[in-house]
Amino acid sequence: MSTSDQFRIERDSIGEIQIPADAYWGVNTARAVENFDIARRQISVYPDFLVAFAQVKQAAARANRDIGVLDAERAELIDRACQDVIDGKLHDQFIVGVIQGGAGTSSNMNVNEVIANRALELAGRAFGDYEYISPNDHVNASQSTNDTYPSAVKLGLVHATQNLIAEYELLQDSIMKKAFEFKSILKVGRTQMQDAVPMTLGQEFHGFATTVGEDIQRLKDVEPLLLELNLGATAIGTRINAPAEYPATIMNHLREITGYDNLVTATDLIEATSDTGVFMSLSSVMKRAAMKLSKICNDLRLLSSGPQAGLGEINLPARQAGSSIMPGKVNPVIPEAVSQVAFVIAGSDVTVAFASEAGQLQLNAFEPVMMHTIMQNSTWLRRAMRTLRVNCIAGITANADKTEAQVAASVGLITALNPVIGYAAASKIAKQALASHENVADLVVAEGLLDRERVTQLLQPEALAGKFPEPTSVGSLTAEEIAEQERRIDSLDPKQLAGHIQEPAN
Repeated sequence: MSTSDQFRIERDSIGEIQIPADAYWGVNTARAVENFDIARRQISVYPDFLVAFAQVKQAAARANRDIGVLDAERAELIDRACQDVIDGKLHDQFIVGVIQGGAGTSSNMNVNEVIANRALELAGRAFGDYEYISPNDHVNASQSTNDTYPSAVKLGLVHATQNLIAEYELLQDSIMKKAFEFKSILKVGRTQMQDAVPMTLGQEFHGFATTVGEDIQRLKDVEPLLLELNLGATAIGTRINAPAEYPATIMNHLREITGYDNLVTATDLIEATSDTGVFMSLSSVMKRAAMKLSKICNDLRLLSSGPQAGLGEINLPARQAGSSIMPGKVNPVIPEAVSQVAFVIAGSDVTVAFASEAGQLQLNAFEPVMMHTIMQNSTWLRRAMRTLRVNCIAGITANADKTEAQVAASVGLITALNPVIGYAAASKIAKQALASHENVADLVVAEGLLDRERVTQLLQPEALAGKFPEPTSVGSLTAEEIAEQERRIDSLDPKQLAGHIQEPAN
C-alpha cells in the first residue's frame, strides 16, 4: 500500500496535515491531539457525553432542515451519522483529550468531523469531501462551540446522573433489606465513641438507608438546572448566525430525541453562555453524597473491627487476603476503596469551583476540566456503590449473641430505668456496675429499687429501642428487578459499547 493510500491530506488556516485514510476525524482533531497530550485520557471514556453531543447535533440538523439552512439530503445524512454515535458506534474516533484549551472547541470539532465523514461515507463519498458535507458549514450550521458544548455537557450529566441515581436506589434497597433482617438484634448505641443507650442493628442500617435516600433526592433536585440550555446563543449569547426561529426549533427536536420534555431555552442567553453555576451545584451534591457514603463505610469498618479485639458486631464478607505477613488477616477492603473515591470527589469539587470562578466576561474557557471532573466523579461513584452493594452489603452478617450480651452488661441500660428510680439512684447504680462489672438489672433488684418483674418489663427490647419503622417499598426489589436495573445502568458503560474505548495510558 502506498503512502497516498494510507493517508489523506486535510487543510485548515494553519496549513496541511496528513490524516490516516480510514480516520473519521480530521485536521482540527489532529491538531488538538498534538497540542493536548496531557491527560492521555480521551473524551471517548465518557459515552454519556458523546451520546449527548450527537443528540445536540442531530437536533441541529433537523432544525436546520426545517428552517431551510440545510437541504433535506444533507440533513438526512447528518441525522443518520448522529444516530450511529447515539447507538454506540464510532466512539473510538473521539480521540481528543479531556483536558484541552479552547473552551471545548476541540471536542466540538472532533464531533463535527466524525459526523461529517460518517455522513460522507453513507453518501458513498470519500472521507474529507467537505465541499459536499462540511464539519463547519453543515454539521455545525447555526451553532458555536459556546452553545453546543455546554449543552452537550449538561445533557451528558443528566444521563450520567440518572444512572447514578439508579445505582443509588439499588444500594438503598440492599441496605434496607439488611435493616429488616437485623431489626430485632439489640446492640449498644454509641455517641462520641462511648457507650450510650440500646438500639437495634436494624435501626442503625435503616438510618444508613435513609441517608442514601436523602442523597437520591438531592441529585434529583439538580436535574432541572441541567435541563436549561443556551442552544441558539452561538458565540456569546447574541445569536449571531442563527436564524430567529432556530432556538425554538432545535429545542423541540431535542426534546423529542432525548425524551426530556422539560428541556428549556435559557431566558438570558448571554448570562447562560458565561455562567457555570450548575456545574458547581452538581459537583457539590456529589461531594455531599460521597462524604456521607464514606461515613457509612467508616461505620461498617468500626462495627466489623476485630474480629476478636474490636467491636465485632457485624461480619463483612471476606474478599481477599489482608496481609502479606499476617496469615488469616482479612481487611475491610471494599469500604476502604469507596472512601478513597469519596476523597477524590471532595478534592475534585475544589477543581470545579476554581474552574467556574475563572470564567471571564462572556465565556468560561474551563468547562472541559469541569466536564471531565464531574463525569469522572459520577462514573467512579456509581462503580464504587456497585462494589459496595455487591461485594460488601449483600454479604454482611450479624453477631447477635455478642451484641445482645453487650446490651445486657451495658451500664447504658440504667438510662431506661432513670425515669422510674430517679437520676441519683441511677448514677449510683451506674458507678457500682462499672466498678464491679455486675449486671445493672441485678444491682437494681439487689438494692431493692425494683422487683425482677418490673425490671424485666422496663428492659424489653421494644422499651429499650423503640418501635422499628414500618415497612416501605424500599428493600423490596427482587433479584430479577435488580438485574434488569443493572443492565439499564450498564447500557452506556464504555465497556458495553460497540468499538474499542481507549483507556488512559500509563
